[in-house]
Amino acid sequence: MQATAYTYDPETRSGQVLLDDGTAVPFDAPAFDAGGLRLLRPGQRVRIETEPAQAPQATGETAAGGLRITLVTLQTF
Repeated sequence: MQATAYTYDPETRSGQVLLDDGTAVPFDAPAFDAGGLRLLRPGQRVRIETEPAQAPQATGETAAGGLRITLVTLQTF
């Protein structure tokens, strides 16, 4: 699935992406680390892998759209 990087915090290696319908979906450090990236800039096009969200996130929020991101990497053509 494709998305656009929306926010990224290099200290926590977490952030949010925007799906093509405008839905913001958060990702955590393990999802970022799985993609092998070192940095992510807002506006970059990314490829994500997801799975259904089973439980509330550590922040107490449920992931938008019922998705949990498991991998974030750059979209290549």
